[in-house]
Amino acid sequence: MNSIYESMSQAELLVCDFLKSKRIFWTYEQPVFLSDDNNRPRIFCPDFYLPELGIYIEVIGNPNLNDYERRENIYEKNNIAIIFITPFNNKSWERDLLNEINEIHNRRYEKLKRINRCY
Repeated sequence: MNSIYESMSQAELLVCDFLKSKRIFWTYEQPVFLSDDNNRPRIFCPDFYLPELGIYIEVIGNPNLNDYERRENIYEKNNIAIIFITPFNNKSWERDLLNEINEIHNRRYEKLKRINRCY
């Protein structure tokens, strides 16, 4: 039987090992239903989903191969928290990933504070 690790790219394996080292639970290629830039229904499968944090991660192995900016805009339009990282082109990707996770949760916390002020 094949392991999911066998289907991962080298960049995805780096991220996988980092998430494990931080004891962050993840699922691989968890489908997400959304509307694309033309409002057509689509299913995307980002590389990782962190269910305890409600955040997706897309690993960019080669930024020249895919239309990542378009996808990032689609996720934003659908209000889906996703982090795009490039482990091979960014030496501080681990710190940047943790910073992005914190930023997402800080924005969520600010929304909760605003909602609670209404009561």
